Amino acid sequence: MTTIRYSKFEASLNDIDTDELMEMIQRRLLESGFHRNPWDPDPNYQQTMQDLYNAIAEALIRNELVPQEVLEQATKAEDWMESTLGDDVRNLAKRLIQAGYLMSTSSGNASSVTNQAGSRGLQSSHDQTKISLTSKAIDFLGYRMYRNVLGGAGRSTVGVHETKRQATGIETIAESKPYEFGDAMNINISETLKKSAARGLKDSKLTLDYGDLEVNQATFNTSAATVVMLDCSHSMILYGEDRFTPAKQVALGLAHIIRTQFPGDEISFVLFHNSAEEIPLINLAQAQVGPYHTNTAAGLQLSQRILKRQDKEMKQIVMITDGKPSAMTFPNGQIYKNSYGLDPLVMGSTFREVGNCRRQGIQINTFMLARDQELIAFVQRVSDMTKGKAYFTSPHTVGRYVLQDFQARRTELVN
Repeated sequence: MTTIRYSKFEASLNDIDTDELMEMIQRRLLESGFHRNPWDPDPNYQQTMQDLYNAIAEALIRNELVPQEVLEQATKAEDWMESTLGDDVRNLAKRLIQAGYLMSTSSGNASSVTNQAGSRGLQSSHDQTKISLTSKAIDFLGYRMYRNVLGGAGRSTVGVHETKRQATGIETIAESKPYEFGDAMNINISETLKKSAARGLKDSKLTLDYGDLEVNQATFNTSAATVVMLDCSHSMILYGEDRFTPAKQVALGLAHIIRTQFPGDEISFVLFHNSAEEIPLINLAQAQVGPYHTNTAAGLQLSQRILKRQDKEMKQIVMITDGKPSAMTFPNGQIYKNSYGLDPLVMGSTFREVGNCRRQGIQINTFMLARDQELIAFVQRVSDMTKGKAYFTSPHTVGRYVLQDFQARRTELVN
């Protein structure tokens, strides 16, 4: 039977929308070391232009956007980058840079490597120019996060997190109350005049006294300081699945929600491994796993120091991890490690820091990217101690997880 192809009537690859293309290659842009060599991670690795070319080619092939004849030509070529597909991929990469999603910097390294470009066996050994994500790309990749990760608690000056308290404000939702010093001057005129009239007229005039003032009540909204703790230990890519790339997606999504929908909030990011370090948002997307252990206690210590300098009464830590502490730092700076995890000495150090968080009123909300029973028990204990929340998910079902809310003592399935 004759097969009729209509590809010549279809739009070319160069007509692909840049937003759509970014969405197709987002996981590769956040690649954490799992697809290179999970047994020998390089924490200092930076993606190259050739990595971008390979990612685009893989996405086009995976989405069946490459005409069969173009694909066959590329497969047969000694260097697929010199084929029609290579030209199309270069043009698409150039468009991403022109759109402001990526920027390139010369690496000064002309050494060649061989990379896979999809399941069809495409190979190349070319452009080693380094690339990095821009702020625009960070915003784009932070596509969504769940608003209920931030449990409303505490009281501060300004913000949009709903709490159980009432305060004087603009959006009236309750009956008025007598004015007290410090209340917003959202005067309930009718109630104020009614109280003044009840005292009677003075010299045929209505007089206003301090005690007559009535102000409207509104929902009290508070602001929050959040530290996102991101586990970049070896275990995040070691056990046959990439846990770190989805973890970064969760972190970027949370950052996007907080920065766009919760003005007045502060958000910081901490990588914890053998030790812990604070990193800016712009560097988060390209953070890499290293041959590290998991020093959860050090991450909690650094997070507490960051939160202390924030002038917010609502403070919390969002910890994204596979939940297996395996290192601690002694007072003299020496790092003690136990690769098997759940070492009593390490766990004792970790729970001491959890206790410090509880005493300071810092809530710990945990994204758990593993299913081991002992790790789940650890996360539940941490959440219970700080009245926080535990979010259980897997790298493949990050959009659907079980939310255990220890504040309300209920379990909720979130889609």
